[in-house]
Amino acid sequence: MDARKIRQDFPILRIRHNGKQIAYLDNAATTQKPRSVINAVKEYYENYNANVHRGLNFLSQKATDKYEEAHEKTARLINAKNSAEIVFTKNATESLNLLAYSLGEKISEGDEILLTKMEHHANLVPWQELAKRKKAKLVFAGITREGKLDLEDFALKIGNRTKIVSVTQASNILGTINPVKRLAKEAKKNGAIFIIDAAQSVPHIKIDAKGTGADFMAFSAHKMLGPTGIGVLWGKEEMLGEMPPFLTGGDMISEVTFEKSTWNKLPWKFEAGTPNIAGAIGFGAAIDYLKKIGFAGIRAQEQRLLKYGLKRLSEINGVKLYGPKAGERTGIIAFNLNNVHPHDVAGILDENAVAIRSGNHCAQPLMNEMGIQGVARASFYIYNTPEEIDRLADGIIRAKKVFGV
Repeated sequence: MDARKIRQDFPILRIRHNGKQIAYLDNAATTQKPRSVINAVKEYYENYNANVHRGLNFLSQKATDKYEEAHEKTARLINAKNSAEIVFTKNATESLNLLAYSLGEKISEGDEILLTKMEHHANLVPWQELAKRKKAKLVFAGITREGKLDLEDFALKIGNRTKIVSVTQASNILGTINPVKRLAKEAKKNGAIFIIDAAQSVPHIKIDAKGTGADFMAFSAHKMLGPTGIGVLWGKEEMLGEMPPFLTGGDMISEVTFEKSTWNKLPWKFEAGTPNIAGAIGFGAAIDYLKKIGFAGIRAQEQRLLKYGLKRLSEINGVKLYGPKAGERTGIIAFNLNNVHPHDVAGILDENAVAIRSGNHCAQPLMNEMGIQGVARASFYIYNTPEEIDRLADGIIRAKKVFGV
């Protein structure tokens, strides 16, 4: 895989800031878009913009075909049983909220919901609200000093009161990749529903939804070259069929009278109103692009960058790195520079056109668990190069000089 050749497909990577070409290292927040994705969205709006479903005109029929084609591409991407198991949402956050709402009927007072201490707020706050609503209890599996999930603690925390287990497959801070198959077996052994927050894993590693043993999985298009505003909820067809809809209104209905309504077939039962048609079509183009590269190549490229990045940053005195060793994590490096706020580090890097992210990264409980207020985070994808990591390291060294540490 030639990252330099790939970069030519991404118009935004040509821009300059303060006279320097951008080094975009904020891919865990959102990825840049190749020209094929941009063109797919542009083509929809220019050549067949129309609402989907039920329209008999040729524009609506083409839009519907392309929109449903995106469901099918997504199903094949993660090895779902069929496209009925693919619900398009706004993002992974909405997918998880949908689950917390629609699965709420299965929760009673005293039931337990098991999470981990490394969850993003999107896989924490919806369950907090459900627990409050139903007087259930949230339970958290701990993490080790190295930043891995404490599997012994997970096994201790799950029990016959556990009704839902929802875990991240890959931490957005530590990069830790959790053994979801093993966790799913524990959940099933105890009769619990098992959910994966896959926002940080589907873009980076080949996922077999059926093979994970999970019941549901959530992820977002914008973290894997697709447009913003389009997310995915995968769920087992029989379970989605039993669940009540999260939103109600147009398109998700089968029949409506003044007294009652019945629901549409899957996945449309959960896709109320006019969907993000352009976003879905753009996501289909992003899937095509990623499949041409291949997830083995994506994974290998990220591991090369991760290994080099960990080496370069570990050589800088005063830099503290977080997370497990390379090979057990995604292409994320969270770090702090002694006595310098991560926002200040990010500001110095931005002056040199190196884009990273800083703060608590929607994981405040994890920050508290680690005893820190926040971290600086560099995250890699298919178009990044070792030279950009050199610029990251040079920028950190400059920050040391500026702040006298």
